[in-house]
Amino acid sequence: MGEKRSLGTRLRRDYPVLLLAVPGLLILLAFQYYPLWGNIIAFQDYQPYLGVGKSLWSGFQNFSVIFNGDGEFLNAVKNTLILTLIQTVIVFPAPIVVALVLHSLLSNKLRQFVQTIIYLPHFMSWVIVVAIFQQVLGGTGMINNWLRSHGYSPMHIIGNVEAFRALLTSQVLWKDTGWATILFLAVLSQIDRSLYEASAVDGAGRWRQTWHVTLPGLKPIIILLLILKLGDSLTVGFEQIVLQQQAVGVDASDVLDTYVYNNGILGGNWGVAAAVGLVKSAVALALVLSANKIAHRLGEEGVYRG
Repeated sequence: MGEKRSLGTRLRRDYPVLLLAVPGLLILLAFQYYPLWGNIIAFQDYQPYLGVGKSLWSGFQNFSVIFNGDGEFLNAVKNTLILTLIQTVIVFPAPIVVALVLHSLLSNKLRQFVQTIIYLPHFMSWVIVVAIFQQVLGGTGMINNWLRSHGYSPMHIIGNVEAFRALLTSQVLWKDTGWATILFLAVLSQIDRSLYEASAVDGAGRWRQTWHVTLPGLKPIIILLLILKLGDSLTVGFEQIVLQQQAVGVDASDVLDTYVYNNGILGGNWGVAAAVGLVKSAVALALVLSANKIAHRLGEEGVYRG
């Protein structure tokens, strides 16, 4: 064990590194922590021209939409939970499957080519992604034009309420699956090759090697990302949904983030919007802490050590 140095000694030793961290720390404070002060709006009859300091206090009145079960709020909660469940079951495992497939490719050039192709959609904005899907699947899109030219009936996908959730899911899969494989591929590259060789000597085929070697190696990062996903579970594609909300209507597309936007920014109900956002953040924090506790009991490190 080395001699324990004083705080002053460590500061003098590490000050170049600490100086490099200052810009990032300032950005974190300015854009993540300072805005938390705005949560006070949830307890006020906030008026923008009066500001936070002069707006009247309203106590928990803004939370009445939550406590009393406002219809629009409950609809937003329902849509949010359904989309969260779909994305957890379908979208979350997709990068794992893609990473396993890429990892099994013997040709490095082919693997790098496929990785490059599937990474590209991540760098497109949601405006471009939605526009591409409209050009392909819209009423006058490429597929429907081809169907009409060959005597078939066109498909009604864009603007179809029943197909809206499937459309959202397919857009997320196309845009983010490739990029999300980066972490899993990095972990796969660190798995000891001797484990595969030993399992092959014991007669394990490709599937048994995947089950007994690969997946256990991926388990820590899967649990970590799943915990983080729970913290972000109530935040479902705000920009993606806003861009397509007019086509299907609020009832089918409204989620908590769009509910806050429609009531706060557009409707001027700033206090109600802040109250819903505050409760959403509190629930997300509780989910992360609970999931992390469960991970500790299962022997995993989780987001932080217990």
